[in-house]
Amino acid sequence: MKKKDIEYFKKILNDQLEELLNQADDTVSGMTAQKENFPDPTDRASLEADRNFMLRIRDRESKLIKKIKKTLERIENGTFGICEKCGEDISIKRLKARPVTTQCIECKTKEEAMEKALGL
Repeated sequence: MKKKDIEYFKKILNDQLEELLNQADDTVSGMTAQKENFPDPTDRASLEADRNFMLRIRDRESKLIKKIKKTLERIENGTFGICEKCGEDISIKRLKARPVTTQCIECKTKEEAMEKALGL
């Protein structure tokens, strides 16, 4: 992979990481803000449902943050863009669609087919 491409992906990943970390900080500060008192149980339930939804989103983002950090490590050690299964190059098109991917499209397709066949 060309140095220009590596720098492109590094910038995208760092920008995405920074944005996710900022959102996480906003969520934490929002959760620790003064609790509102709702006399209507329906309003209270709605607030709790919204908070639970937000926490599920942040949990998914937390997992993405870990993947981004691992991808940045792969960039640093020179293994970014190489499939972990077969060792072939991952296409730029696939990396643009999902920069944190660790498998080429062929290996990922086989893995998903196997998971589907096993009912996972």
